[in-house]
Amino acid sequence: MRDDETPTTKFPLDVEENIDVEENLDIEDVIDAGTDETEGDTSKVSGWGRVLRGNRTLWIVAACAVVSLVAGLLIGHFLISPAEADGDTPEPGLVTVPVEFGSLSNDVTLRADVGYADAVEVTIDTTGTEGRAVVTGQVPAVGATFTPLSIALEVAGRPVIVLPGELPAYRTLRVGVSGPDVLQLKQALASIGINPGDAASDLFDGATADAVGQLYAQAGYPAPSTGEEATASVRSAEDAVRSANDSVSQAQAALDAAGSGPSKVDSWQADVKVAQAEQALADAKATGEGVQQAEWDLQTARLERDQLWAAKNTGAERAMLDSAYAQVDAANEALETARESVLPFLPSSEVLYLTELPRRVDAVNVKRGDTVSGSSMTVSGATVRLTGAAAEADARLLTAGAEGVFELPDGTEHRAVISALNAGKDSKARWEVLLDPDPLTAEQIQQLQGSNVRVKIAVGATDGDVLSVPLAALTAGPGGESRVEVVESDPREGEDAETRIVVVKTGLAARGAVEVTPIEGELEEGELVVVGR
Repeated sequence: MRDDETPTTKFPLDVEENIDVEENLDIEDVIDAGTDETEGDTSKVSGWGRVLRGNRTLWIVAACAVVSLVAGLLIGHFLISPAEADGDTPEPGLVTVPVEFGSLSNDVTLRADVGYADAVEVTIDTTGTEGRAVVTGQVPAVGATFTPLSIALEVAGRPVIVLPGELPAYRTLRVGVSGPDVLQLKQALASIGINPGDAASDLFDGATADAVGQLYAQAGYPAPSTGEEATASVRSAEDAVRSANDSVSQAQAALDAAGSGPSKVDSWQADVKVAQAEQALADAKATGEGVQQAEWDLQTARLERDQLWAAKNTGAERAMLDSAYAQVDAANEALETARESVLPFLPSSEVLYLTELPRRVDAVNVKRGDTVSGSSMTVSGATVRLTGAAAEADARLLTAGAEGVFELPDGTEHRAVISALNAGKDSKARWEVLLDPDPLTAEQIQQLQGSNVRVKIAVGATDGDVLSVPLAALTAGPGGESRVEVVESDPREGEDAETRIVVVKTGLAARGAVEVTPIEGELEEGELVVVGR
């Protein structure tokens, strides 16, 4: 070393290598390694060592990042695409789709539960039942069908007859009562071929009572009994009518007798007496004696004869006859009332009104020997119904009678028709959509019962097959007309591709496509129309 050179401290390895090799070397050892050098150099080395040792992980991460950056730059510089290698980068082509030809429809899709329609619980009014309301027979089996004149149940030996109607039976119907329940009964009887009289009247009259008697006869049960007391009342009223008629006969005879003229004997005797008085007067005039007395006797005889033929006062007899007639009228009215009391009637406990017959029995809650209390059974429509829900916007596109399709368990489509649309409680509530499917087999019903199916309902459809393009293919011309751009060459040529404009008339839009009819230019199935560039 020259004299003019500044002494330097040399390590066997550079700092980083020294640290890597001697990983277990304490930082104090690094400091001690330079104690035989100058004080300033020792401080410098010791400071870098502390930095390297205390931030080794940081330095390693930084080194890796630098290496990755350099590698990326090198790869990006030396690697190029084949197109760039040829010096020819292609421009993007036109985005096209073919013109479709076929039917086009706009559908509303909803989920629907499959089940029997209008399930209701049956409660029988037993307030009019004599004694305990014990089930004595006619208990239906689950799956049985109720039709008009079916016996829903037998309680205390009496039938519960099924009839069509909406109002529940709430009172006994007999001659003289009137109201909407009577009108319902008459209409129900007429619907099963029994003449109830005036079906438009809400009065239960004799004709209605006769019809109720026929109802029980067809059901196979006797009409409800009115009891011995009512029968005795009829017999008593009939006796009263006969007695009143006898009184009329007697009063009439008395009146006739009182108002009749003299008998032939009385009339003869009066005539003889007048003749004798005339003869006596003539004899008196002939002798000149007793003329005055003879005249008086003649006048008296004539007055007596005239009195026999004079009208008599029969007021008392006439009054007696009128009273007898009044008694007859009262007796006849009482007899009519008594007879009405024994005419057939319909207790509320012996009729069950159900809407939309026939009905299917879904569940039975009683058995023979039970006392009827609460719900006796659950019935539903005998036909399967689909009950779905739709948002108000979709529901307003639907109409009763619209057709939809759903899938059967085997995957085939089956038709269903909307039977009713029930609006929600408010604008946010969903609407109830009821659909009646085409007839199903017993096996299909069993498989579908209780399931939830997807129903597709067409709310708009083309009349047969039509040309259609995506909505994105439509552009507006200078006059606002709709048009499409048809590609006649290779779409990959981009802006250099040959195209032509076809003015079209639009129709139904559905599922992102729209019906088009060319009005200026030609358009055929399979031709490519531009939807993007």
